[in-house]
Amino acid sequence: MALTFYWYPNCGTCKKAKKWFDEHNVVYNSIHIVEETPSKEEILELIENSELPAKKFFNTSGKKYRELNIKEKIQDASTEEMAEILASDGMLIKRPIVTDGNTVTVGFKEEEFQAKWANQ
Repeated sequence: MALTFYWYPNCGTCKKAKKWFDEHNVVYNSIHIVEETPSKEEILELIENSELPAKKFFNTSGKKYRELNIKEKIQDASTEEMAEILASDGMLIKRPIVTDGNTVTVGFKEEEFQAKWANQ
C-alpha cells in the first residue's frame, strides 16, 4: 500500500524526504500540505497514530507560528484545540508527515525513515 506523504514542495526537509523515498523505490501519494491541509479529524488521527504529543506537529520554526504567537495559544490547549489550530493553516504544520494509516512520522530523520519506511 502506498504511503501518504504530506509535504510542502519549497521545504528543504521535504525535498530530502522525497529524494529518500525515490532512491529507495518507496511508493507514496504526495499531498501538498498547504493546498490540501488535513482536516481537524485527520490531524487528530495522525496525532493518535504517531504516539507523539500534539505540540510536536507544530512547525515551530515557521514564520506564521511566530507571527500568530502560537506558542502562547497552545500552552494550555487540549489536543482537540491544537488540531483545530493546525487544520486552520498548513504552514503551521511540521513537515513532512508520512503515514501508512497506522504508523506516522513527523519531520525527516534518515534513520527513522530507514527503520519505518524502507520495506514499503
